[in-house]
Amino acid sequence: MSTPRKSTKARLIEAALDLFAERGVTETTTKAVAERAQVNEVTLFRNFGNKYRLLLAVIEDSAVFAKLVHALVEEANAKDNVADFLLEYAQETLRTLNKAPDLVRSIVGESGNYPIENRMALGKGLSEANRYVAEYLEKAIAEEKLQSDLTSEQIINLINFLLVGYFMVESSTEGYTYWDEQHDFLTSLVTIFLQGSFSGWESSPQVTETSIVRVEPKEIADLPASLVRSLFRKAKKTGKQEYALIYVLFGAGLSATEALHLERSHSVVEPQQHILQINYGQERQVPLNHWIMGFRYGSTSVNPLIQWLKSRKDEEPAIFINDASDAITPEELQTIWDNLTSDLLTPQGECPTIEQARQTWCVEMLMRGIELEDLSILSGMDVKQLQQYAQRARNKAALESAARLDQKKNLS
Repeated sequence: MSTPRKSTKARLIEAALDLFAERGVTETTTKAVAERAQVNEVTLFRNFGNKYRLLLAVIEDSAVFAKLVHALVEEANAKDNVADFLLEYAQETLRTLNKAPDLVRSIVGESGNYPIENRMALGKGLSEANRYVAEYLEKAIAEEKLQSDLTSEQIINLINFLLVGYFMVESSTEGYTYWDEQHDFLTSLVTIFLQGSFSGWESSPQVTETSIVRVEPKEIADLPASLVRSLFRKAKKTGKQEYALIYVLFGAGLSATEALHLERSHSVVEPQQHILQINYGQERQVPLNHWIMGFRYGSTSVNPLIQWLKSRKDEEPAIFINDASDAITPEELQTIWDNLTSDLLTPQGECPTIEQARQTWCVEMLMRGIELEDLSILSGMDVKQLQQYAQRARNKAALESAARLDQKKNLS
């Protein structure tokens, strides 16, 4: 059976939603919407009157809020406790906002120009979304027997305001790096609400032992060369993308979030050097090392990253993608890392973390002789923050020096 053709009105709403997401409301013209829907612009005016009436139809008819919130809650509700529920909800919300940043900025920034009926529709959609999430949060609170002076709806409203504010600052500015990682912001956000809202939270072992909150180790714990070599071998066997990912993490010292924001155009191959342009957070350029922990992984023109990019057939600008050819998410990146490190243990008897790749790179760069000021420029970290890496590099240098002396003694 042939698929029934969509109505003209449905095609216009679908085209408008796509273009609003791609360009924002201001930059989207009625002519562009009509062309995308393959109708005459007069037909658009006959159905909706103007662009803002079309935006109203998008908000109401496409049920964007309902679809969004149902998807968010479905993910978050799978968690066992309030902390995990809130963290998962916050993560999914930011990930969804990041899928259409121009649309979100337009809706928030230009809402003062909308007719009253558009603003009322937005308010109604947000209120219904908040109530829906609050119902699930209330169930989680009751199951853990927590007490709060705030209603679950007030908690969700406050969290949503902070999430939208964070998103707007992050997506509209450059060089704002109060939080090194998005996960740091989310962890702080959830912790504040748990400590400030629930009187019984500190006594809840389920929450304090949650495995979702990943905090960067307080002490530097770089990885030994043998473990890094094993990780590279396993990544190479797994696939071209996995191999390229590990190569970027250990060869350029990027954070997980910086790696997620890399695009093809950010990979710059010079005659003598392969450079990555970092446009997320601390904007800078970082050389992609070919020698990592005593082993060489390709050259300027032939290396795991270049081989991965050359194998791609899709048009997605992101360097690291999922099976749907969309930019990879933080959760998907973590899953790749967990799969690659599942049978590896650090000298401390723990599974390696993504953060340790960056720590390993910093220590290795210092071991090679780079100055702290230069490493600060390449890493985006300040010199004071790098002092602990310098101490770790000195400790390793002392161990290597002692080993060389012992070898000379044996030879004599």
